[in-house]
Order: sequence, then structure tokens, then C-alpha cells
Amino acid sequence: MIEPLTPFDEITSDVQRVSPLQTMFADAEETLLATHPEGFEVEDIGRRAWALLPETERAQAFDELLYTYWETVAADREMWARHEEQAGGAR
Repeated sequence: MIEPLTPFDEITSDVQRVSPLQTMFADAEETLLATHPEGFEVEDIGRRAWALLPETERAQAFDELLYTYWETVAADREMWARHEEQAGGAR
């Protein structure tokens, strides 16, 4: 049985959820921007975020990384399929 939403749940249902990994990525980016104004690699953000992430959050964060990677692969495939379809239709 599904529990009815509480007033708090109803109010916050449209608020974007931020995961611990997203929070650590934002913190890592902010720190690197301040400490390395000459620039840094995107991997530096990810490595720093992972190092800052509490051990208890890492399994969920790893799943989030895999899911995000797959979403990117799928979006890239869809984009190329649309591009090929449009190119084929323009001939």
C-alpha cells in the first residue's frame, strides 16, 4: 500500500533532489577554481569529489556514475541516429 503524501512531501515534490555525489562535485569544482585559476582537468574534479565522498555514500554514487554514463551514451546514439536520418532525408 502506498502511503499518502505528507504536506512536506507535497510542497517539496517539485524541488530537484541533489545527491551527495552532486554536492561533492560542486564543492570540488569550487575548490579547484579557487586554488588552480590556471586551469585543471575535469578528472581532477571527479577524483576530488570521490575522495571527499563519505564511504557510506560510495555505493550509491557509483551507481549514479554508471547510470549517468549510460544516459550519455544513449543520448549520443540518439543524436547520431537523428543526424543520420536528417542527412539521409536531405539527399
